[in-house]
Amino acid sequence: MATAEITLSCPVARSARVLQVSGMFDLPAEAKASLTLRADLPLEDQPWNVGLVTGPSGAGKSSLARHLWPGAVAGEQDWPHDAALVDGFPASMGIKDITGLLSAVGLSSPPAWVKPFRVLSNGEAFRASIARALAEQDGLVVVDEFTSVVDRQVAKVASHAVQKHVRRSGRQLIAVTCHYDVTEWLQPDWCYDVAAGSFSWRSVQRHPPIGLDVAPCDRRLWPVFSRHHYLSADLHRSARCLAAWHDGRPVAFAAYMHFPHPTARNIKVSHRVVVLPDWQGLGIGGRLSEWLGQSLHEQGFRFRATTAHPARIAYYARSPRWRADRAKTAPGGHGTRSAGRFRSSQGDLRRLSTRTFEYVPPTR
Repeated sequence: MATAEITLSCPVARSARVLQVSGMFDLPAEAKASLTLRADLPLEDQPWNVGLVTGPSGAGKSSLARHLWPGAVAGEQDWPHDAALVDGFPASMGIKDITGLLSAVGLSSPPAWVKPFRVLSNGEAFRASIARALAEQDGLVVVDEFTSVVDRQVAKVASHAVQKHVRRSGRQLIAVTCHYDVTEWLQPDWCYDVAAGSFSWRSVQRHPPIGLDVAPCDRRLWPVFSRHHYLSADLHRSARCLAAWHDGRPVAFAAYMHFPHPTARNIKVSHRVVVLPDWQGLGIGGRLSEWLGQSLHEQGFRFRATTAHPARIAYYARSPRWRADRAKTAPGGHGTRSAGRFRSSQGDLRRLSTRTFEYVPPTR
C-alpha cells in the first residue's frame, strides 16, 4: 500500500493589494496558504506495469509523487550541447541497445539519433528523454509533467509507444500529468486522480482506432519524408509511390519497384518506407507495408522487404504476415541475414547488415 498524508503550505504576505483581493473575493486573510493531501494506493494488490497520476494544475500531483516515490522521479537531464543524441546515453550501453531503446519509445529516425538533443523537435525530445530515463534508472521510473510540452496528437502516439515498451521489457512506469487525454493511449493498469482522491484499477485495452487513407501519390511528396529516412534521400526513377493520410495530412510514405529475378517474373520489392516522427511508434510503417503486400498479392505479385532498421526488423519478425525470404535465416529466425549495398545520404556505397522478409497473405 502506497500511503501518503502531506500538507503543502506557503506564506502569504499581507500587503495592501493582498488585503484588497481578500476583500473583493471574500478570501480568508491567513498568514499562509495550505493544502493537505491524503492518498491510499493499493499497488501491492496485483501486478502492474504502468500507472497514471492525474489532476489539474496545482492539485499537488508532483508533491505527492516525490513523497511516495522519492528515488524514482526522473530528474533534469544534462544533454551534451553539440554531441549526438546517442552520445548522451550511459557509456555502458552498446549502440544497438541505445538505438533499440529509442526505436521502442517511438523515436525511430536514425537521422535524429545523430543530431544534438537541443535541435530536436518537442516530440522527439520528449521521447529521447523518456528513453534516457529508462536507460539510467533501474526498476520504477516516475515521469512528472508527462507529455506536457508536446502537441496533443504527439502525446497520444508517444504514450502508446512508451507503454508498449515498458510492458514488453517488464518495467514499471508512472506518468504524472494534468492531461487526461493520454489515458486511452497510455492504457495504465491503474489511475489515481489527485483532485478527486479516487483510485481505480483498469484493464489494458486497444488504443482508439486511427483512420488512415492509403492511395498512390506523386513522387513530389517524397521530400516531405526524405530527411527522415536512414538511407539515401534519392528515390529511384522507376519507383511507384503511395502514402497514408490522416485527416488530409500525409503521415507515411512507401515506394516499391520490380525485382529483376532470373526466373521469377512476379516479384516486387520495397524501396522506401518512412513514417513522420510524430507518428512513429504505432506500427504504421509495418501496417503500410502489409497493405502494400496484400494489394500486390491480389494482383498476382510476391512482395519482399529488405531492411537494416531494428524497429522494422522486430515488427516483421513478430508479425505472421512476414516470413524469412530464404531457408537460411539469421540466428533466432529473424529473417535472412545479408550484407546489402546501399548508397548513403553522403553518396557513397556502404554495406549494411540487413534482414529480408517476404509477405505472407492470410489464408482463407
